[in-house]
Amino acid sequence: MADSYDIIIRGGRVLDPETGFDKICDIALSGGTIAKIGAVTKTAAREIDATAMIVAPGFVDIHAHGQSVAADRMQAFDGVTTSLELEVGALPVAGWYARQANIPRALNYGTAAAWIFARKAVMGGMTLDADIHPIDQMGSGADDMRWSVDAADISQTRAIVAHVRQGLDEGAIGIGIPNGYAPGAGVKEMTDICDLAFEYNTPTFTHIAYLSNIDPQSSVDSYVRLIGLAGATGAHMHICHLNSTSLMDIERVVELVAKAQSQGLPVTTEAYPYGTGATVVSAGFFMDPDFTKRTGSDYDNVELIHNHHRFTGRDDIEQARNASPTDLVMWHFLDVDVNAEHRRLLDLSVTYPEGAIASDAMPWINADGSIYEGMEWPLPEDLSAHPRSSGTFTRFLREHVRERKTMPLMQALAKCTILPARVIEGCAEQITKKARLQEGCDADIVIFDLDTLTDHADFTQMNRPSEGVRHLLVNGVCVIDAGQLVPAAAPGQAIRRHLT
Repeated sequence: MADSYDIIIRGGRVLDPETGFDKICDIALSGGTIAKIGAVTKTAAREIDATAMIVAPGFVDIHAHGQSVAADRMQAFDGVTTSLELEVGALPVAGWYARQANIPRALNYGTAAAWIFARKAVMGGMTLDADIHPIDQMGSGADDMRWSVDAADISQTRAIVAHVRQGLDEGAIGIGIPNGYAPGAGVKEMTDICDLAFEYNTPTFTHIAYLSNIDPQSSVDSYVRLIGLAGATGAHMHICHLNSTSLMDIERVVELVAKAQSQGLPVTTEAYPYGTGATVVSAGFFMDPDFTKRTGSDYDNVELIHNHHRFTGRDDIEQARNASPTDLVMWHFLDVDVNAEHRRLLDLSVTYPEGAIASDAMPWINADGSIYEGMEWPLPEDLSAHPRSSGTFTRFLREHVRERKTMPLMQALAKCTILPARVIEGCAEQITKKARLQEGCDADIVIFDLDTLTDHADFTQMNRPSEGVRHLLVNGVCVIDAGQLVPAAAPGQAIRRHLT
C-alpha cells in the first residue's frame, strides 16, 4: 500500500446506495480511483474536510442533451459526474466521439446510436454530420416529413438498421428511439430495431410514440406497445421521461410499468422533477389539428425558449417552425405550483421506486436561437436552456429529501446513481466502476451540504448554478472545489459500449 495518497476526504458521511454503506469515515484516492474507505492514517498531497457533509457517488445522468463545456459546468453544480446523450443519440457515432475528444469535457460523456437520424438519412436524404449538434439535427427535415409520418418499406428498414448497427459497432451505448418524433414508424421496423438491441445486449432509450390522453394512439397505447416489444423481442426498453410523455395518464402508466417489471420484463424508466418539458418547435405533434383536445393543453402553454413567446394557436406555431425549425420550446404541461392534482401526478413519476432521475437537460442557446458552444464562465446572461439543465438532481434532493421528506436520503441517492447505472452497465463496462463508493471504483464523487443544497434556476433565469455542492471530483480531479468551478478542469472520459 502506498505511503501517501493523492487526496483524502476526511470525516464526511459516506453513503453507497448499492451496498447500503452509511458511515462517517474517510476516503483515500489514488490515481483516479478509491484506494481506501474507513479510518485513513496516512498522508495525502491534498485533504478535503467533509465534516457535516454528505459524500456520495457522483450522479449519473443518462438523458442529457447539452453535451458541451457549458452544459458540463452547469451540471457539475448539480452533482453530475457522468452526462450521457441516450434518448436521441448521434450518428455517425465514431465522429461524435472524435469531436468530443477535442473538447475539454469536465464530465464523463457518451452517446447512443440515433435511430431517428438513420431514418432521416434513409427516408429524408439528411447528410449525417458529426459536427452538427444532435439537437439541431432533431430540428432538421421539417420541409419533408416523410421520415416522420411514413412507414419504412423492407429496403428502407434494412438501411436504417444498418446505420444503427454501425453506430453500435462504433461504441454507441444502446439505441436512441425518440419515436414520438417519427410516429409513422411501423411495428415491423421497431421489432427489427429491438432485435438489434437484443443481439448487442444493449438498451433502447425510448420516447413513446404518441402524446395523447385519449384513444386511439394514446400515451397508454404507447406504453403497452413498448412493454409488448420488450416481451416479444427481449430487448431492454428504457422509457424516457415518465412524467412528460404520460401527460395526465401518469397514474395508469405507472401501474403498467410496475406490472411489467413484476413479471420480469426488461422495462425501466426515469423522470425529472418538473411539470414542463422541452423540445424543438418543429416536433410533429404540435401540428396535430386535435393537439389541444388530445393533450389537454392549450397552445399558450408552449413557449419559445430564447424569447419567451407564448403561442396563440396552431398557425402561430406553424409559422415559427417554418421560420426556424431547430428553435427550442418549453411545454408547460403540468401546473404543479397551483394544482394539487398535477403535483400528485408529477410525484408519482418522480418517486416511482424503480425509476431513475434523469434531467433531459437541454443545450444552452444564444439569444438568436443558435446553440452556444463557448467557454465563458460564468455563462453569458443572455443564454437560456431549461431550468432542468441547471438544477434537476439538487431540486429533487431538496424537495423530496429535505423539505417534503417523501423518501430517505439513501433511496433518493440510489435514484441518482446506482439505478441509472444499472440501466447501462450490462453493455458499458466502465459504468461498473462508477455510481459507487467502494474501494477500487473510480473517484467520481460529490460532496454536498444537504442543509443548503438547492437549485436556483427558474424559467426566466435558467443559467443560475445550483448551490450546496462543495466539491465534485471526476476521475479523481476536482471540477468544483470549495463551491467554486475549476475552469481548467477537463477530466471527463468517453463512456462507450464495450466491444467484443
